[in-house]
Amino acid sequence: MTIKLYMVRHGQTILNLYNRLQGWCDSPLTKKGIQDAQIASQHLQKINFDVVYHTNTIRTRRTSQIILDNNLSSKKITPIPLPYFREQGFGYFEAADANQTWLIAGANHGTKTYDEILQKYSFAQTRDFLNTADPFKKAETDNDYWERLTNGFAYLRNHCTDNQNILLVTHSITTRSIVDHFAPELGAYQTGPRNGAVTKLELSSNDVKVVYYNHYLDTEEY
Repeated sequence: MTIKLYMVRHGQTILNLYNRLQGWCDSPLTKKGIQDAQIASQHLQKINFDVVYHTNTIRTRRTSQIILDNNLSSKKITPIPLPYFREQGFGYFEAADANQTWLIAGANHGTKTYDEILQKYSFAQTRDFLNTADPFKKAETDNDYWERLTNGFAYLRNHCTDNQNILLVTHSITTRSIVDHFAPELGAYQTGPRNGAVTKLELSSNDVKVVYYNHYLDTEEY
């Protein structure tokens, strides 16, 4: 069994615009965010999707609908909520200034930014450092996060069939973490996906293959 999974990062949101953490909290797409979704729809318009998922947020639901509205063969599909692949939960730090938050999380570990934590440690440590800094301990730990994603992949394997094309509108850190886990050579720890960028996976019964990561140019493969 091989499922072709097209992961799209939602369009830019208000909280993205102001560089605020946006995990389980939500905000609507900006004008640019709508344009991001429209560009993604142009890149994917010839792909006949069998199922479309979003993470049950305003930003992913709206992005998925824009992509479907411009698809040449999948317009009658109703997008399905799939919260397993929602963004990392930031707990107390939801909607907080991103730079300040990662300074708080990393200061005791010799880092001042999110990128420094990634370069010196890992995606796993960004989550665990943030959980330690969270006074309510509501920020997801790495174990909690990967248990959720693993359940999401199990759901797809159980509900999709061989050779189906699946659209999943999801988030930046979720996409980066998955790509870093299964294809670290692609450098997702260095560069995050643009809003509206496409990442393609091939999901088999026991493996995840990353076909490409962070495609957003007209000249790239889709």
